[in-house]
Amino acid sequence: MDEMHLIRRLATRLQQRGAHLAIAESSTGGLLGHWLTEMPGSSAYFLGSVIAYADSLKERILGVPPETIARNGAVSAATACAMARGVRRLTGAEIGLALTGIAGPEGGRPGKPVGTAYIAAVVGSTCWVWRHGWHSRDRRANKRRSAAAAIADLLLIL
Repeated sequence: MDEMHLIRRLATRLQQRGAHLAIAESSTGGLLGHWLTEMPGSSAYFLGSVIAYADSLKERILGVPPETIARNGAVSAATACAMARGVRRLTGAEIGLALTGIAGPEGGRPGKPVGTAYIAAVVGSTCWVWRHGWHSRDRRANKRRSAAAAIADLLLIL
């Protein structure tokens, strides 16, 4: 399924709910925000995104507690949830979505190999988290897979 088909489905669901989305991206470097703004009329449901690649920005801009990153790592379910909550709080969006991972080709370690991605969505007080493993060292492919998975995962709960 191509990403524009997923974006159209997401746009329809968000508009049906009258909901606005904001995104916090790390490993995807703004790719998902780019895809969303490729769709004409996306300002009706997409408020914007924060690219918080450095841990210091995750903490300062998104409000991720430093102890969350210290205890769990930047690539973790806890950090992804904190990022999604932070971007939601920052923008006033009804839905916060966050992506963090290890795009590659280097940077993996035991338990978190290259291709690991965490995606979190916050609606109300609930945070949903998905862990994906792409089993690839191809950085561009891992970024695309993570961005597409974020849309597909969000569609599961909308």
